Amino acid sequence: MECLARFREWILEDPVIWPGIHQDLITLTKLALNALLPPHYAINTGERLYVVEAERSIYPDVAVFERAGGAGGAPGGSGAGAAVASDPPWVLLVEPVEVREVFLEIMALQEGKRVVTTLEVLSFTNKLPRSDGRRLYLTKQQELLPSQVHLIEVDLLRNTEHIIRPPREPREELLRKGRWDYLVSLHRGGTGPRYEVSGFTVRQRLPRIRVPLAGGDPDIVLDLQAVFDRAYDEGGYARLLDYRREPRSPLAGDDAAWAHALLKDRGLR
Repeated sequence: MECLARFREWILEDPVIWPGIHQDLITLTKLALNALLPPHYAINTGERLYVVEAERSIYPDVAVFERAGGAGGAPGGSGAGAAVASDPPWVLLVEPVEVREVFLEIMALQEGKRVVTTLEVLSFTNKLPRSDGRRLYLTKQQELLPSQVHLIEVDLLRNTEHIIRPPREPREELLRKGRWDYLVSLHRGGTGPRYEVSGFTVRQRLPRIRVPLAGGDPDIVLDLQAVFDRAYDEGGYARLLDYRREPRSPLAGDDAAWAHALLKDRGLR
């Protein structure tokens, strides 16, 4: 089957476009799950808010340039014997970036709206070393895992450190079984160190994943590829992307040749 479905590398690897597609994926995942959930469940959209400092931000920062000293020249420059400075330097004023991250919580209405499942789609800021986004995400992760809440983590960002919860050893074992670029992890509440992990590559269809509920209710199945395709089509992302250029994290080797041939066949190169 053809994949790089909807040419996802060009959209997933672009920090400028990512916040929009992340929001759309969460919104459309919510709609898809609501269509599948039994009537005694509901979904809430939660959010984290924090500020990314300019020097650590992966997003374009808002900058304002001004001349130091203004039109009057360097301060203190009066007097015939005074040393005169060169032209005043440009001063760069960089604003910190406020980040809003959304996630989903499935609630059991018959249990007082108890949260039974949390679904996270990881962002660049969750994976940025020593950042507030990473710290807040890992803190929540650590709080959920010993609880009875099921945790689903979807990591669609290639060429960044995967920080889903399964320890390094199981991830390496998964890698030995076959190369992967993306990971999806399910930790069922109350199951200790047991994780259900799927790895897949840029050429593969995004998976259908199990979403557990409360008590004896059976899992429902979320089709990630269908959600992504809808987000791409209805969000108009094809207008934002230039497939003649490589994505910000270029593909390599056979993957690059395969993607080039696919794009050329579709008249996009």
